[in-house]
Amino acid sequence: MKVAIVYNRDTQNVINLFGVPNREKVAMKTIKRISDALKAAKHQVQLIEGDKDLVERLEHFMPRVVKGERPGLVFNISYGIQGQARYTHVPSILEMVGIPYVGSGPLAHGLALDKVMAKMIFRQHDLPTPDFAVMDSRDDPLPKLVYPLVVKPRNEAVSFGIKIVRTDKQLREAVRVVQETFQQPVLLEQFVKGREVNVALIGNNPPEAFAPVEIILNPKNPPIYTYEDKIRLSGREVKLQCPAKISDKLAEQSQQLAIQAFKALGCCDCARIDIRVDQKGKLNILEVNSMPSLGENSSYATAAAQMGLDFNALVNRLVEVASARYFGTPHPMKLDLKETEQEQAVLSFITERRDRIERRLRGWTHIHSRTTDPLGLQEAGKKLAISLTEIGLKPAEDFSDQRGVSTWETARGFSQGTLLIGHLDVPLNPEVPTQEFRRDPEWLYGEGIGLSRAPLVMLEFALRALRSLRRLQRLPIGVLYYTDEGNDASQSAELITTAAANAKHVLILRPGNVGSKIVTQRRGQRKYRLRVESAPVRPGKASKKPDALQWLCERIGDITALSSRQDRIAIATYDLKTTAFPMLLPHAATANILLSYGEVHVAEKVEHQLQQMLRQRQGIRSELEMISDRPPMTARAANRKLAKALANVAERWEIPLDQESSLWPSVAGLVPTSARVVCGVGPVAKELYTPNEAVERMSLIQRTLLLAEFLAGA
Repeated sequence: MKVAIVYNRDTQNVINLFGVPNREKVAMKTIKRISDALKAAKHQVQLIEGDKDLVERLEHFMPRVVKGERPGLVFNISYGIQGQARYTHVPSILEMVGIPYVGSGPLAHGLALDKVMAKMIFRQHDLPTPDFAVMDSRDDPLPKLVYPLVVKPRNEAVSFGIKIVRTDKQLREAVRVVQETFQQPVLLEQFVKGREVNVALIGNNPPEAFAPVEIILNPKNPPIYTYEDKIRLSGREVKLQCPAKISDKLAEQSQQLAIQAFKALGCCDCARIDIRVDQKGKLNILEVNSMPSLGENSSYATAAAQMGLDFNALVNRLVEVASARYFGTPHPMKLDLKETEQEQAVLSFITERRDRIERRLRGWTHIHSRTTDPLGLQEAGKKLAISLTEIGLKPAEDFSDQRGVSTWETARGFSQGTLLIGHLDVPLNPEVPTQEFRRDPEWLYGEGIGLSRAPLVMLEFALRALRSLRRLQRLPIGVLYYTDEGNDASQSAELITTAAANAKHVLILRPGNVGSKIVTQRRGQRKYRLRVESAPVRPGKASKKPDALQWLCERIGDITALSSRQDRIAIATYDLKTTAFPMLLPHAATANILLSYGEVHVAEKVEHQLQQMLRQRQGIRSELEMISDRPPMTARAANRKLAKALANVAERWEIPLDQESSLWPSVAGLVPTSARVVCGVGPVAKELYTPNEAVERMSLIQRTLLLAEFLAGA
């Protein structure tokens, strides 16, 4: 499990500094001991300061989870940075963003830290606590309490500002010091002469009480456990006696009283209850420490050790009781591979490898294989071959060639099974700058990450999950990768069609669209090159015939006018270039024409109109050449049925999935009608074909799970 240790120590990373600063610090030695204990239990650990960047750091370390996945856990030892109810700050943030954590929630911390409110609750539950009063300033009327009194801040911990007073003058002076130092009301409490014991609790419903620990102070004043005692600066010896040398009956009573106080304040997982035993053996609750110290010499660790829990065992037991509270059991249940448990096994395989998946994706973005880079494509092809061979797939020679199409299959082959098609090349123009891998809490960025790399990594780990179940080789699955997407798949088109005709289902590993969409219909796209020539003309020479550039510009408006929303036709001209001799007007001009269409017969009609338009020569020689033709992916009931099967899997895991049509073409249009096809099953991506291309982190995991589950049942 991922466990983030969240603490406060030296940071001032806040928007503004105001209010009472926290004086309570966690020793780095203690933080390291907790970290070492968690790592010894094979947890993945990260240390994080509980400041304004907490949420962002947690999102990096433990991003959102899919249904059924156990999220990471925070081991909270944060005392807060500043302001009121500081113990509640980090738990409140964790509650808001939905991250489980060890320890009490903000309400219990707030009640425990407010000693006056805690004592009022104790009284409501008939739990014994010394008489008390509150003063807001030294000039307030004095309470009707009998000296000696204990004076302390209302909302502080670890004995900050605690003092025993025996006269009115001492009382008013102590109130002034506390009020000025801590800027809060002052609690006055009847001093109970006797012995002080602590009872440590762990667990829930009900918590388990450790043996009481007695705080033994030497006769030197004051007769209370001070902050200076706790940090070993008082100059006197303090001993912890565990078990406390009290009667078995009194020990049991103190344990029961501690449990009642724990429940009254609504604490969780752990706490330490401080109790005073008077000279007649009567118990009085002093306070509840809802975040007990885990320091090496703390009474909490001492009590745990007496119960047989060394420090490592104690820390990991705290993780277990918190896990039991959130997830119902401290450990994942053992899985067998019955049908009902198989899904959970696939989920566990994928979600437990989140970091590995992202590292793998990062590695792929470092392989630069743009369409025009044969060496990069060769390197990418070798890497893919190694990966698929390692997974257990074998080459399908009948559906591979030397021009950039490589196909693999399981031992069963993929005839009447599922063929997955993706491309290795990154179809970016050479002038687009290279983007290095980076991530933020929601998105992963990198070279070709959405168009090529994330779908590829998704495929790899979906297949690895099936292999872990020993099911992969029994499934009819094929994988085809081509390397000329940037050239409109012109070289690979024929072989893609042949391979797809051999399958029942075809999934195109293109990125999903923002909004968690898959694509069941795509327009076709044709590219033409128009070349226009005229006789060379000197500038300013009178002529009734237009030059090549002038004539082409006049035609561009006519060409664009052929667009028709009703006929689902969009036509545009781009990449205009001219050729001219020195001191003469351009005698040649070329332009590319892009035709987006829904149906082939409509595209043929528009092409005929283009040819007719270009016959208006006026001394102009023109030539229209088709560069590429990407067939449309037509809307078919069979495709919608395949999309529905994917949606059914997604619904079981509460993975968002919707359908849409797209203006962009893909190799889905090459799939014959004998096979069902769905496009855009890769992770959701944004800003494709730009330097800011990114893939959604959560979708990377969701779509990997979706693909694995679909293949397992297809």
